[in-house]
Amino acid sequence: MQIQPAKRMEQLEEGIFQVLNEKKKEVEAQGKKVYNFSVGTPDFKPAQHIMDAVAKAAQDPENYKYALADLPELTRSVIKRYQTRYQVELSPDEIMSVYGSQEGIAHIGLSLVNEGDVVLVPDPGYPIFAIGPSLAGAVLATYELKKENQYLPDLKAISAAYGAGAPAGKRARFMIVSYPLNPICKAAPDSFYEELIPWAKENHIFLIHDNAYSDIIYDGRVGRSILSFPGAREVAVEFYSLSKSFNYTGARVGFVAGNAEVVQNFKRLRSQIDYGTFLPVQYGAVAALTGPDDMVKEQCRRYEERRNALCDGFTALGWDFERSEGTMFAWSHIPERFKEDDVAFVMELLDRTGVLCTPGSSFGTQGRGHVRFALVLPVDTIQEALQAVAESGIL
Repeated sequence: MQIQPAKRMEQLEEGIFQVLNEKKKEVEAQGKKVYNFSVGTPDFKPAQHIMDAVAKAAQDPENYKYALADLPELTRSVIKRYQTRYQVELSPDEIMSVYGSQEGIAHIGLSLVNEGDVVLVPDPGYPIFAIGPSLAGAVLATYELKKENQYLPDLKAISAAYGAGAPAGKRARFMIVSYPLNPICKAAPDSFYEELIPWAKENHIFLIHDNAYSDIIYDGRVGRSILSFPGAREVAVEFYSLSKSFNYTGARVGFVAGNAEVVQNFKRLRSQIDYGTFLPVQYGAVAALTGPDDMVKEQCRRYEERRNALCDGFTALGWDFERSEGTMFAWSHIPERFKEDDVAFVMELLDRTGVLCTPGSSFGTQGRGHVRFALVLPVDTIQEALQAVAESGIL
């Protein structure tokens, strides 16, 4: 029997990280050391009080039943977190847990768009920003993030093409926004959100803000929630993740917060496919959200040290490497002699030095000619990798 995959599978290529992992195995099989900067899995441990909460809850057999809903104390902990961290007052109907931001962004389009509706996504952007709406049958319209515009969207151009004055079939239903943004590692000033929110209201474009990295932000910047700006809850929801701030990555828990109508609509959809987050995971999340922030701040400091070592180290070697403003990544244009071929550069860099990073073209057409490094190795290992690059002569 011949199995015919669904047409939507045609848009899902083999993940870049699987391709890079196979190449990594080839190089390691040759006896070479690999410095893996490709996948953004935190190498820091969760705080002890978080692990203790999970372990304690896991000893109770009652916690192995279907959760069915968020624990009341989990909802209260999100409310407390937004009060203390962002000075935002949320009500319980404005909050719902998801299995991490990735799952939430993958599915929220199913509750918001019909087939053929237009959705705006950034280019470059994290792949799920495009994959999620496309699975819902949306027509993707990319907005370019360019250095000459400080990596911010051109709202006037978007208005003309997809705003309230555009033809009915071209008007965008929602727009995905994220700062600090993976992969380009840029933060946005407050003035951007102050312009974006009334713009969205005027153009009837709902905003979905991915706020995974507001706790990993550098050079004295302050990570904000879009919900802390006036009028945001009328036009926006935000995804908040515990993965990177608290190294709770494998537990898969995050939250969508903001506009109550959108949150409750999304909750109705997920009630058909979800029996609730595993209760020990919920108790660990409560511990994370209500515990001290010392570990979160110290971790940000250590990520910044790694950023300095990597970006400044490559610049000292003759590669004018841009300094990351936030996220656990660094992003830069490749050396000029590779003529925009980021994939070729990544493969040659791995072969000659053992340094493995991610080609920017895997994040969109505007990523071509760039690379992304995950800051997941300690400073001394970064310096060792830089030495390998220097000795190779590739730069």
